Amino acid sequence: MGTKMDFHTFLTEQVAVLDQKLPDLITSLDSPKILEEAMVYSLNAGGKRVRPVLLLSVLKGAGFPLEYGYNTACALEMIHTYSLIHDDLPAMDNDDLRRGKPTNHKVFGEDMAILAGDGLLTESFSLITRDEHLTTDQRIKLITSISRAAGPEGMVAGQVADMQSEGKQLTPEGLEAIHHRKTGDLLSVSLYAGGIIAGFHNDALIQLSKIGKHIGLAFQIKDDLLDIEGTEEEIGKPVGSDIANNKNTYPLLLGVKGAKEKLDFHLNAAHENLETLQHFDGALLDGLISYIGERKG
Repeated sequence: MGTKMDFHTFLTEQVAVLDQKLPDLITSLDSPKILEEAMVYSLNAGGKRVRPVLLLSVLKGAGFPLEYGYNTACALEMIHTYSLIHDDLPAMDNDDLRRGKPTNHKVFGEDMAILAGDGLLTESFSLITRDEHLTTDQRIKLITSISRAAGPEGMVAGQVADMQSEGKQLTPEGLEAIHHRKTGDLLSVSLYAGGIIAGFHNDALIQLSKIGKHIGLAFQIKDDLLDIEGTEEEIGKPVGSDIANNKNTYPLLLGVKGAKEKLDFHLNAAHENLETLQHFDGALLDGLISYIGERKG
């Protein structure tokens, strides 16, 4: 019980820090005011900040100063936010609500929403290149791994496959392959990035990636279940939108019971892999894994 309480305290504290840092990083830029407003609007839309908190949990578990990770943590959240802005566009998922608020293009128009996403994506990498806490080697490793996870081999590839699969019946293995890329890669690289900053050796970095893959799939399965079992107030968008959009989901392919069994499998695998990580206090990360399985929105 103490571990979970420690994690929730850490989560609350770090979300408050990130909620302040993210808009400040954008408003300090010499950018058109309307563009800044559009970027900040989506950054302030009440995200759970799971990706940056994953990174910060690794630093905390390694006994490493959190200050070294805040810029990269914010960069990860900027990339995630850009992907949501673009996902919501009429040409993609055509969503009117995101986290209970009108989507970016509903407030600022499609043109500005596209540019806000572009701005967040490119600024994320600029933020890492300017981070004086990091060595040049660390910056290169971070940019290489994050760009691969977010780009045409990772998240973007997953989004393409997700769109192309609409209206088609996938196998559970096919769906898992999509979500490894669409959701899993960016969650996984959040842990990996924390390991790079904390100076982990290659074996530990690989282990962090494995944990991240399981967390990513668990996160997506939980999202699919919430689309059926959650409420609009909890998940911030209409319940059942996946079904309405003919999306392949874990409950659709495996049934609700099968999806919950798959969720438990990946949560347990993440916990077990974490236990094998040496010279690391995994209490916070363990709490975050449990939180992903228990969250309501």
